Amino acid sequence: MSKHAASGRRRAELPAAELRPRTASRPAGRRRAEPVHRPLGGTAQKFAITAAASGLVLTVAMPTTAAATDPAMAPEPAAAPAPVSADPNVVLDFDRAALTSKFDPDAKLRGLSVAGTDVTPAAAKGTLATPLKSELIQTSSFGYRVSPITGTAGELHTGQDYAAACGTEVTAAAAGTVKSAGWHEYGGGNRVVVDHGNGVETTYNHLSAISVSVGDTVERGHLVGASGTTGASTGCHLHFEVLVNGNPVDPLGWL
Repeated sequence: MSKHAASGRRRAELPAAELRPRTASRPAGRRRAEPVHRPLGGTAQKFAITAAASGLVLTVAMPTTAAATDPAMAPEPAAAPAPVSADPNVVLDFDRAALTSKFDPDAKLRGLSVAGTDVTPAAAKGTLATPLKSELIQTSSFGYRVSPITGTAGELHTGQDYAAACGTEVTAAAAGTVKSAGWHEYGGGNRVVVDHGNGVETTYNHLSAISVSVGDTVERGHLVGASGTTGASTGCHLHFEVLVNGNPVDPLGWL
């Protein structure tokens, strides 16, 4: 008899249940039910979105609503301007003296810084007045040219010529003292020289008549003579010169 028979009646053996392996993430012991998180949807989701949006709108709209409904915070209406009336017979006059200034060319001329013939054109411009009472018609300009008398090329024309009928009034270009008045032996004919100070002189040549004498004080625009064709001239005109420290410069830079 076997060992099992000796111990009594043999019980039927049940098949062993298959053991499920335990994972590392599964806690030991009894397994608890885990809640299932599902996305919010349907009516609940629409309600949440509407509530959030409504809350945002209410937050922005609240200050405006309060200001509109609270009488103490409403702005006060501006007072209407008082009507302005004037006598239709009153004459209005505006004084513009403060907006204008008087240019003094003689003062500007006296204030020039003159060294040799080097004068800033902008500083000299406008310091001298035109020397004729008639319209200025420029003919031969300052610079080198062919002499109309001798035909020699490269002659320096020391002034600016203006066409003018003989007898046209010739006037001083600025205030000064008459330095010479008479015949000019080097072709200027009847000639007047006015000293304006500060090394600046003007000369008026080929005159048919002279109206001033040496030592006379003249003002700007003062009559000094009449245009003509005396001396080395080919016709009635005025030869006008500007001398700076005795050297001729272009008169157009000073008018």
